Amino acid sequence: MNRLDRFFDITARGSTLTAEIRGGVVTFIAMAYIIVLNPVILSSAPDVDGNNLEFAQVSAVTSLAAGVMTILFGLVARLPFAFAAGLGINSFLATTVVGSVTWPEAMGLVVINGLIIVLLAATGLRRLVFDAVPMQLKLAITAGIGLFILFIGVVDAGFIGSTGLPSPPVGLGAGGEGSINTVPTVVFVFTLLVTGILVARRVRGGILIGLVAGTVVAVVIEAIWHLGSAVEKPGGWGLSVPSLSGSPFAMPDLSLVGEVSLGSFSRIGALAAIMLVFTLVFANFFDAMGTMTGLSREAGLSDPQGTFPRLKSALIVEGTGAVVGGASSASSNTVFIESGAGIEEGARTGLANLITGVLFLAAMFVAPLASVVPTEVAAAALVVVGAMMVSHLRHIDLSEFSVALPVVLTVATMAFSYSIANGIGVGFVAWVVLRSAAGKFREISPLLWVVALGFVLYFARGWIESFIGM
Repeated sequence: MNRLDRFFDITARGSTLTAEIRGGVVTFIAMAYIIVLNPVILSSAPDVDGNNLEFAQVSAVTSLAAGVMTILFGLVARLPFAFAAGLGINSFLATTVVGSVTWPEAMGLVVINGLIIVLLAATGLRRLVFDAVPMQLKLAITAGIGLFILFIGVVDAGFIGSTGLPSPPVGLGAGGEGSINTVPTVVFVFTLLVTGILVARRVRGGILIGLVAGTVVAVVIEAIWHLGSAVEKPGGWGLSVPSLSGSPFAMPDLSLVGEVSLGSFSRIGALAAIMLVFTLVFANFFDAMGTMTGLSREAGLSDPQGTFPRLKSALIVEGTGAVVGGASSASSNTVFIESGAGIEEGARTGLANLITGVLFLAAMFVAPLASVVPTEVAAAALVVVGAMMVSHLRHIDLSEFSVALPVVLTVATMAFSYSIANGIGVGFVAWVVLRSAAGKFREISPLLWVVALGFVLYFARGWIESFIGM
């Protein structure tokens, strides 16, 4: 126990073995939906040859990659940041990349993207970019991720939904019709209130207790009313039905591991393939940087400049997540913002990652049991954690408009565009322009100008791709 304590700095960070275990379990529960959601996204899109990935196989490699990377990060970086397939990258692959290449070729591009990020981290360039970001933007990134988490939660729960109209684009209820009219959303509200009360009263383990209570209620409701899946009938559960029927065990099919090809460069041409890699690198690079900045501050592990322990190791391992995710066909693996749920439960070290990682590996064999927690219940934890992270805005002096506008744009763009990278990019561009106009040009790092210019190219990539004939 003493060796474990010294290795992970458990006592030094004000944590305990119980808190680390509890935090690791909560993080897994908050992230378990990825075992279902990632295969839903990846298996739904045929590639350029008309081939689809199989749902069960994607689910198995999703758990495998998440487990391996979460444990590796815990041992090397010793931070409580869990890994899984990044939602932005997997959606980009499914909606854009495989329209031009095959799935193995798309995963080959993900591997190249990961190798580039590892190189940037190993040479120190990624750290230089991290240090060039002013503290106001780092805090804005933290708050923006919080609002992003909160927005994901209310949408996943059916509390807020698209109206399908130009104005207003969203409204209360799954269909944006202005009312709560499904039982699963009521369960979300119940779980959110219970969890909120427990956290407000500073009950230790409040988020975990709320998740368990919500899941029990959901299982009982499903056993009585048989709501089923929302895919099959309106008013049903989201990604997973809280049912205990059938065997909780299943052997994983890992056939997709190693299904990688670099044939995209010959299929669509080197320039077009490079543009796809450029997009992947930008999304991966800044999504992870923003997430780790927010989580380290939430855990109380960052210094006044936003730097946290073992930063270089963390950046290198994070880049490795893209390599592992691509090589296993699970899509790029990166730090997950849902780790904040475990941090709020007391996780402060990489030991929590070991717990989360082992649970992900176990989920390969007990995928039916892992899917018992409905999305609507897990969403309540995301809303609670998101609210906590948004509160970091109180540390920013918004009296200067040249600070206020970039900060607000960073926070709003992350949530409303469903992308951490977009929020960071908009914030960077707005910061260098407005602060320069306000006479603060000398305060801006030259590297921040370079990154802002890179984001301008990133945002204009649609025009660029059209120009080169993609």
